[in-house]
Amino acid sequence: MRKAQGLLAENEPGPVIVTRPEGASPFFLTCDHAGQRIPSVLGDLGVSEAERQRHIAWDIGSAAVAHHLSALLDACLVEQVYSRLVIDCNRDPSVPSSIPVVSECTTIPGNIGLSEAERARRVREIFEPYQARTRAELDHRQSAGRETVLVAIHSFTPIFKGDHRPWHVGVLYHRDDRLAHALMDLFGREGDLIVGDNEPYQVSDEMDYGIPVHGEKRGLVHVELELRQDLIANDEGQKAWAERLARLLPQARERL
Repeated sequence: MRKAQGLLAENEPGPVIVTRPEGASPFFLTCDHAGQRIPSVLGDLGVSEAERQRHIAWDIGSAAVAHHLSALLDACLVEQVYSRLVIDCNRDPSVPSSIPVVSECTTIPGNIGLSEAERARRVREIFEPYQARTRAELDHRQSAGRETVLVAIHSFTPIFKGDHRPWHVGVLYHRDDRLAHALMDLFGREGDLIVGDNEPYQVSDEMDYGIPVHGEKRGLVHVELELRQDLIANDEGQKAWAERLARLLPQARERL
């Protein structure tokens, strides 16, 4: 076993960035897989540059959409900047896949044989600061009596293990489907979208963290959105989707 050591160097950024913390909008945006950084002490985790550019490392395009949307809505955005190959901040750390040994079909050598101390250090230095800042921002809004509508921004690959995914956007929910169903109806009325109803993923307590913990346990109206990556691969697509969401999310909220 390798000896545990400090994870983030002094010259490396913290794991969380908050944009517009005092934004006037009731919408509160999160982006769990915004970044692809790997702490220098971990090298490249034994993963090639080409693989680190893929979906296994981050949600391609999600951060750019989230930033555009934050600006359009004047909404607070909380994003996590390190790769999910280091630790997945939308998984409970007790779940083995929170630090994947294999992602899709790619082995992650730097995650094999980790000691409990090494796993705990990734939780302590990346996962928990991100979740703690999210909790703090939500607590602040609650103390101020502000309405909060949680929107988690993600993206998905158009092809997964050879299977083509037809959806342009996936609308995900678990126990509370109010905002999700209102938004799905509005997406359907756009006339140019294939909308996934809990596709290509489903929210669960085991495989997700943000919606069950920050949304459901607080009783917040919420939705998780999955945007297909080829649609948000460039600035034009990212702005177009942000503009669409900025138009439809308030309409969905008004239906509640």
